[in-house]
Amino acid sequence: MTQEIPNEVIKFAGEKHKSQKVPGTDTNYLLHVSNVAMEIILAYQENENFDINYPVQLALLHDTLEDTGTEFEELAKMFGNSVAIGVQALTKNTLLISKKEKMLDSLIRINQLEKEVGMVKLADRITNLQESPKHWRNDKIQNYLKEAALINKMLLNKNEYLNNRLQTKIAGYKKYTVQEF
Repeated sequence: MTQEIPNEVIKFAGEKHKSQKVPGTDTNYLLHVSNVAMEIILAYQENENFDINYPVQLALLHDTLEDTGTEFEELAKMFGNSVAIGVQALTKNTLLISKKEKMLDSLIRINQLEKEVGMVKLADRITNLQESPKHWRNDKIQNYLKEAALINKMLLNKNEYLNNRLQTKIAGYKKYTVQEF
C-alpha cells in the first residue's frame, strides 16, 4: 500500500466530516473512520489474502454518502466507480422505513460485491461496539447486539479474523445489558 492513496482519501473524508463528532463525544468523526481502517489493516496483518488498498479506502469513506453532502458521482470521480459502489452498498437506503429493513437491504447489497466491502461492515460494527452510550435503554442495547449478530451471520466468511473479532466484541458488549429476571 502506498501512502498517497490513504492520504488523499483521509484528506477528503476529513473535509467531509469536519463538523461531525463521534456521537456522545467532542471527538472529530475522523477518529471513527480511522479506527475502521485500522481494523482492516490489522486483518491484513493477520492474513494478506486481499488487496489492502480497496478496503482501506472504503473504510475511510464508508459514511460519506450517509452522513455528509457527498454524492455518488463525486466519489466515483475522485476514487473510481468501484469505491463509490462499495460505499453505496455500505450506505443505508433512506427510502426504506424500518431500521431492520435498511440493515437487511445494505447487507444484501454488500454480499453482492467483493469480500472487502463486507470486511468494512464488520470492521465498522467492531469499532461501534465500544461502551454503550449512557442514555441508551436496555432494549436499544439488546437490539444493537441482535443487529451485530445478524451482521456477523450474514457476512460470515468475509474474513475469519474480523468475524472472530466481532464475535468477541458482541460477547463483551453484553455486559451493558440489564438482565431481567
